[in-house]
Amino acid sequence: MPTAKVYSLANQEVGEVELSDAVFAAPLNKHLIWEAVNHYLAKGRAGTASTKARSEVAGSGRKLWKQKGTGRARVGDIRTPKWRGGGTVHGPKPRSFDYAFPKKKRRGALRSALSDKLTEGAIKIVDNLELADHKTKNFIKVMNDLEQEARTLVIDSSENTNLQRASNNLPKVKFVVPGGLNIHDLLKYENLVVSKEAILQIQEVLNK
Repeated sequence: MPTAKVYSLANQEVGEVELSDAVFAAPLNKHLIWEAVNHYLAKGRAGTASTKARSEVAGSGRKLWKQKGTGRARVGDIRTPKWRGGGTVHGPKPRSFDYAFPKKKRRGALRSALSDKLTEGAIKIVDNLELADHKTKNFIKVMNDLEQEARTLVIDSSENTNLQRASNNLPKVKFVVPGGLNIHDLLKYENLVVSKEAILQIQEVLNK
């Protein structure tokens, strides 16, 4: 069973926490992670692109000239797709890009990514992430003390409002709750700063 060191906000070691083999010692499965990222991005697509078909374009349905005898090409109404301003043939319509993706595979991808992060030493577990106030400059000092200079994902309870507000102004930092952890953020942010309580909550969910 892997163990990880637990630090204070001043970056002093204050103990250790035992982690589950199933969650934090999983093998790296790049293909599974790739599948999970593709599903996440597809699910997030708006799918609002829309074009007007021939029946939806404004204009009269009257035939512009008789079919034969004019020497001109035959044509129906002004809304024909052949003409500028006419309807679009087989154009996009609003739709959902989401598709079924098994929960076991999604959790498996998270376990694989978290195990890789732990192996690389990119997870910093803090005993308590409670801040005295919501001032960003004080939070920056905490991040500097914890030696977090790269893009960092901060994970703690939604009740920690000071941490949420203090981290909102930093472009390289994102705050998420344990239940909101996703594979895209795990790959986008190089480091994780997570409270001891939050890491145990994540472990409990992914151990199922």
